[in-house]
Amino acid sequence: MRGRLELGVAEGIHRVEDHFVNWYLVEEGGRVTVVDAGLPPSWESLHEALAAIGRIMSDVEAVVLTHAHPDHLGFAERARYELGVPVWAHEDEAWLTRHPQRYRTERLPLAYLSQAQARRSLVSLLRTGALRTQPVAEVRTFLDGETLDVPGRPRVVYTAGHTFGHCSFHLPDRDVVIAGDALVTQDPFTDATGPRITARAVTADSRRALKSLDRLDETGAGTLLPGHGDPWSEGVAEASRLAREAGIA
Repeated sequence: MRGRLELGVAEGIHRVEDHFVNWYLVEEGGRVTVVDAGLPPSWESLHEALAAIGRIMSDVEAVVLTHAHPDHLGFAERARYELGVPVWAHEDEAWLTRHPQRYRTERLPLAYLSQAQARRSLVSLLRTGALRTQPVAEVRTFLDGETLDVPGRPRVVYTAGHTFGHCSFHLPDRDVVIAGDALVTQDPFTDATGPRITARAVTADSRRALKSLDRLDETGAGTLLPGHGDPWSEGVAEASRLAREAGIA
């Protein structure tokens, strides 16, 4: 398949990696929630990943967004109008779902071009049409602490900093947190590995992002599924500790 599919990264949860970006399929009773929507070409990866787990497009019931950067919003609008499924985001992120190119960062991405990984990431974003990611015409919103009535019943954990409305999702019965870009295990701009917050080139407020690690710790989850890099199975608290040590890039 076009992306890389990793089955069973947690109970009933599958990871798809497209062009350095992770997104996830959450199964429950034959139904599927898509958490994040990759890049625009990830639409084809969605077809292939569903086929690999014995599901079809009509089994998808929702797209739930950790945040609305173009590399996580990719096929969300297409899923909304072609599949007729709702797209969910935190109410503080709703504006960005309609204006995905107008996100805030602390530092210009061009400042990282001396680093090979930054160049690869930028080229990948250009080649995959990230700058042409479709805005979401209609989004359903949620608030911190809500449990969403979608397959997997994820609980919203507000982890602002990477964007101002960024959220993670705790699935307590599966002992897992889908963290989006609140905490990653590979920085897409510096290529540094191990738990960390993302570089300032793609972060709105790094100090706030570090503070939001406290919210991840509150979950007590054993497995963390990041938006970039490999899954982490040594406990969210340990991942957060290492991310604090790594600090701001």
